[in-house]
Amino acid sequence: MTRVASFEEDTGMKLNLANFLDYYHLDPRSIYKFATFSRLCARADVIDDFNEPLEEMMAKAMARLAVIDSRRWISFLLDLLPRLDNVDFHKLSDLEKRMLQMFYITVWGKAAEDWRSDEVWDNLYTLADSPVLLDELIDLLKYQYSRIDFIDAPVKVGFDCPLDLHCTYTRDQLLVALDFLKPATVREGVKWLPEGKLDVLFVTLNKADKDYSPTTMYNDYSINEWLFHWQSQSTTAEHSSTGQRYIHHKEQGSRVLLFVREFKADRITNGAEAYTYLGTANYAQHEGSKPMNITWKLDAPIPAKYLKKTNKLVVG
Repeated sequence: MTRVASFEEDTGMKLNLANFLDYYHLDPRSIYKFATFSRLCARADVIDDFNEPLEEMMAKAMARLAVIDSRRWISFLLDLLPRLDNVDFHKLSDLEKRMLQMFYITVWGKAAEDWRSDEVWDNLYTLADSPVLLDELIDLLKYQYSRIDFIDAPVKVGFDCPLDLHCTYTRDQLLVALDFLKPATVREGVKWLPEGKLDVLFVTLNKADKDYSPTTMYNDYSINEWLFHWQSQSTTAEHSSTGQRYIHHKEQGSRVLLFVREFKADRITNGAEAYTYLGTANYAQHEGSKPMNITWKLDAPIPAKYLKKTNKLVVG
């Protein structure tokens, strides 16, 4: 709080979230681990005290939003949030509804299964009536947008999907973006979505013994910028329906989507770490059964900054 209180005097800069984070070289998650930035400012008597009922929930949500890096999603939110109390839901495209769903589950922890629900719109209107927190959220999103240092791009998955190549998403965000509205039920590192004909693979590269049983210590890593070695679940046999779907996904008209994270837990918040979207992949070859060791060929190369993380577990 001392830093907040003396910021303008010490730096000659206007106190706002972006200036504060940049000057002290802070990751925004380090703030949201404890409180909102607005609360820190109020405690330091830099702004007037405020009382907004969503504050505790928004601090947790902003910690999750502090890693998003999709230009398309952030641009949508920056357009929508200032007019949240005057949104005509029926005029939103299917793509925009999915992006709103991603935001909704990030804040309220569950999907909006019925957009006509009074509860859903009461929640959104409560946020619209929280000027301090809403302004901070918009500032955070603008800050995140300014830090994006790579080219993101839409990925063809058969419908208007808001997930962009090499962007970062939580498990809940990416699953609702794929129209699966009960992400909390997904306990494993794979999810087959039959309606979209999508195999979603969740890969954690650095597996600590305390977090994984011997049957889930999969051997996953990039071979090079185009090839990724992935080990199926220990019960997946080569000739099973799942194994055959992996091998023959092109002929069967299904797609494989690869999401990768370095650790299970976020190093700053201790919550679940988000995933980087490596895009769609195609079967190249496999060895073994129960588990299957599959080599996937990616449709887009892994950028150099991610490649150092994804191939570091290769043992020569």
